[in-house]
Amino acid sequence: MRRLFNTIKQYRKSKLPETMDSAISTDLDNNIKFFKKQFENSSDIVFRQITTPKNKAYIIFIDGLIDSARIELHAIQQLLEQTPADALDATYIEEQIISVNSVTEENKLKKLIKQILDGNTILLIDKFDKALVLDAKGGSSRSISEPDTESVIRGPREGFTESLRVNTSLVRRKIHSNHLKVVSRTVGSETQTSLAILYLENLAPPQLVEEVLSRIDRIEIDGILESGYIEELIEDDSWSPFPQIQNTERPDTVAANLLEGRVSIIVDGTPFVLILPTSFWQFIQASEDYYQRFHISVFLRLLRISLLFLALLMPAFYVAIASFHQDMIPTTLLLSITASREAIPFPVFIEALIMELSFEALREAGVRLPKVIGQAVSILGALVIGTAAVEAGIVSAPMVITVSLTGIASFTIPRFNMAISIRLLRFPMMILAGMFGLFGIVLGSIVLLTHLCKLRSFGIPYFSPLSPLKWSDLKDVFVRVPWWDMGSRPNQFVKEDPVREGSNLKPSPNQKKS
Repeated sequence: MRRLFNTIKQYRKSKLPETMDSAISTDLDNNIKFFKKQFENSSDIVFRQITTPKNKAYIIFIDGLIDSARIELHAIQQLLEQTPADALDATYIEEQIISVNSVTEENKLKKLIKQILDGNTILLIDKFDKALVLDAKGGSSRSISEPDTESVIRGPREGFTESLRVNTSLVRRKIHSNHLKVVSRTVGSETQTSLAILYLENLAPPQLVEEVLSRIDRIEIDGILESGYIEELIEDDSWSPFPQIQNTERPDTVAANLLEGRVSIIVDGTPFVLILPTSFWQFIQASEDYYQRFHISVFLRLLRISLLFLALLMPAFYVAIASFHQDMIPTTLLLSITASREAIPFPVFIEALIMELSFEALREAGVRLPKVIGQAVSILGALVIGTAAVEAGIVSAPMVITVSLTGIASFTIPRFNMAISIRLLRFPMMILAGMFGLFGIVLGSIVLLTHLCKLRSFGIPYFSPLSPLKWSDLKDVFVRVPWWDMGSRPNQFVKEDPVREGSNLKPSPNQKKS
């Protein structure tokens, strides 16, 4: 009976784990067979055997995702230098031998595979039912540099990278507070993409944080490759042409929004960080507005708002005036427009549509081409095609001027996702203007305003603080008042701590005199 019992025990001991949720066995060879089966045909998985007179161990990692020098110096070399009398003991190794920053114990196979895929190194020891997880992530990555999409004249020159921990550290450098919380999540059944949700515990509303975490936990998808996946999966209205979540490459922009009670989502593998909730007015505000003196910021912000209306309505207004309301044009200008359109074979609407589509095609070509020739192609293409089209009598000179001014106006919108939304909405406005004239423009504007007033971003009205109207929050919408007069945070976010400490102290009379 004893021999039969020992045989059964030996069989169970040598049997491979049946499921991923099983714990590792004390037989190192069986554990290595299991991991080699899971990573079959994966040449970048390294299995490094370490043998001592007492027992043996294996180190497993993915080549390219770990810092090889740290593993060699702080793990492999120290294990091999142990005296023959030393036996490999998990607790002793963790406390006395391994000198990497973080060492944890784990015994579930599924979690160990996840640790390997995340870029950690695992150490398996014979006759022990636990593995050590060594944090020695490394590999090549892009260094911190100035973001190309949000360049400033005055302000920090650092931008986010594709590394999750580098990005969280950039925010930590801006906000040295224990109230800053970083909550981790993993999304994507195949990619297992890591997310970090950042918020200030004393400022962000708890219901907002819970809603963000709830929406992220409900995501069911095989892979997340960029933060745009998350943005589209958690936004309030997917059919709206307006972006309801702001994205940025600048750590100072994230820090400023966290200080106003908002939440940020950092996705591993992309430099674009999400900020929510957001409002329409945030997309016409640049980070440099808060670094320049408020007089300059007020002028630039009012200029952007004016140009935003031009980018949306200028071609439609020209089509409506030239097609239906010629009596509104001064006589001299009307004669000039009529003379330039005398040989044009197309109606004004078709002419505007051709020019707008051509301009968008040139802009897209300039973006997709290599940077060395992209700008030259877009600029020269616009000049050559515009001049040739006017000389050939296909389009009129006033139309070329209108489309060019519209394109310049769209470039002044700081946020690309809002700028491209305005560019898309320009075409429905042109269609309404071509069908109904100024009445069509008024009708389209009413529909847009109604939609903006109904739209919400995580429960916050998208058009706030203008609709619903909150006078105290208008200090940072159309204008930017001086910092000493901006004494409160946005009311719709922060309830418990609405005062910016020290920012409501106005200059003393002596300061004004000096």
